[in-house]
Amino acid sequence: MSVQILDGVVGILDGVVGILDGVRGEGGVMDRERLADFLRSRREALRPEDVGLPRGRRRRTGGLRREEVAVLSDMSVDYYSRLEQPRGPHPSEQMLAALARGLRLSLEERDHLFLLAGYATPRRTLRTDHVSPGMMRVFDGLEDAAAQVVTHLGETLRQTRLSAALIGDESVHTGPARSMHYRWFTDPAARLIHPEDDHPLHSRLFAATLHQVYTREGKDSRAAELVAALLADSPEFAALWREHPITGPYCPQKRLQHPQLGLLDLHCQTLVDPEQSQLLVVYTASPGTESHEKLRLLSVVG
Repeated sequence: MSVQILDGVVGILDGVVGILDGVRGEGGVMDRERLADFLRSRREALRPEDVGLPRGRRRRTGGLRREEVAVLSDMSVDYYSRLEQPRGPHPSEQMLAALARGLRLSLEERDHLFLLAGYATPRRTLRTDHVSPGMMRVFDGLEDAAAQVVTHLGETLRQTRLSAALIGDESVHTGPARSMHYRWFTDPAARLIHPEDDHPLHSRLFAATLHQVYTREGKDSRAAELVAALLADSPEFAALWREHPITGPYCPQKRLQHPQLGLLDLHCQTLVDPEQSQLLVVYTASPGTESHEKLRLLSVVG
């Protein structure tokens, strides 16, 4: 089902909810005029270069077009346009989060967006799907690279086309399986991309990473929930956990077994956003090597 159909359905449902509850969110009344003005101001303040788009010769304005924001936010142009006019439905929290991401809002701007829509501001915890504008600018410049933004729990938030072609589309997972750490110990298919000889190394690395996050965040965190689930579901993880593993480099040199191209020897570089507790991970290969040629081929065939 297309994005346009999906958010069209969501728009209808949001509209019904808006009528039933007097156009109220969890935190108060939606301010349509100010919400529309805020969206418009942030759209006009963004340049195409800020989001990795070409400026083009025929562009008459320095800001983004409505259709560009709609694409960046994974919604239809009609849905977004109605929000700006303002005659749209009451957007859900999921839609607002998508708008915050598409418009590259800071956390403070995201909070303001939620308040204008009548919702309480999202909790400022380490668990957030909101990628900072700075991180998004770097990510947008890596369109042709195998790059992804992940949380400290191994949940992929953004992924380039080449990254999906290299390691698979990680946006399809839900629940605890959003975490690569969880999938590694509970789903045998998660290990197929790595040579079997490397499995013990990756197991220790994932366990050590969770151990570090759990130690930092404590017993009432999402990390603690994930650890509890793995202790119940994976004897291998439980055995490693009892050793109090200490993490080394988050993303060392890796060997990936691609189903079509075979073995690739890759370097793994990371950029850390401490405030959001997120990482930008980029896979590269040494120029002139067979793995470099395979990665170039993958970028063409997808």
